[in-house]
Amino acid sequence: MVSYMDYTSPSTQFFFDANNSNLFKKDNQNYINVVGIKQLNTLENVSLLDIYLSTSNVVEPHYHQNAAELVYCISGAATVSLLNPFTKQIQNYPLKPGQVANVPQGWWHYEVATSDNTHLLAIFDAPTPEVVLGSDILKLTPANIMAHTYCMDENQWKKAVAPVQPATFIGPTANCQRGSEDERQPLQQPSQLPQQPYPQYINQYDNQVYPAPAYNYQIPANPQYYYY
Repeated sequence: MVSYMDYTSPSTQFFFDANNSNLFKKDNQNYINVVGIKQLNTLENVSLLDIYLSTSNVVEPHYHQNAAELVYCISGAATVSLLNPFTKQIQNYPLKPGQVANVPQGWWHYEVATSDNTHLLAIFDAPTPEVVLGSDILKLTPANIMAHTYCMDENQWKKAVAPVQPATFIGPTANCQRGSEDERQPLQQPSQLPQQPYPQYINQYDNQVYPAPAYNYQIPANPQYYYY
C-alpha cells in the first residue's frame, strides 16, 4: 500500500479513463495518453503511456531518467530500437500483437510504427514517466557548444537543427516539408540496413586521419533512411 494514502478519504482514486489524459497529439492517428500518480493517486511504482501510431511515425529518440520501460504491442506492428551503452550498438526489436520489448532505465531508444493502427502500451516502474527528448537536447543545447565540441561550423549546425521543434514526441512533425511525395523514400526497416563500422575522420587541426573505434554502429549507407 501507499504509506501516505488515506484509503478512507473520498479523494482516493481507484479508476481513471486514460482517454481523458492526453500527453501529446499530432493528429487523430498519432497521439499519446498518460496515466501516472497525477492522474490516479493510488498508484505506486507504476505508470503508463498509451501510444497510437500510423505507419512510419516515430516516437522520437529519448530516454527515461527515472524508470525502465516495457513496451507491449496491442495491435499493429512497431520496431523498438535501443542503443546499448555497453556494446555501443543499436538493437532492433520488431513487435507484433502480444510481444514485448524491455528498455532498461536511462537507455536511449525510440519506436517506429511499421503498420497503420498501431497501439502500444509503455509500462514504467515509476509513478511518473519522466523523459528527456532528443528534440530538446538538439534544440536547447547552445549551438556554439555543439559546434565547438564536435569541430563543426556553428552556422551549419544552426541551419541543420533549425527545423527541430522542442517536444516533438511523434515525428515527423505535422508541418514537415522535405520535398514532394515523389521525392520522399519509404522508411527502411532495420533488417534492410547494412551494418557498417563508424567511419574514419580527418581532424581539422592536424589533418591526421584517425581510425574507426573498435565497436560498430548500425548506420545507414543511404541518408534517405530518414525520409518517409
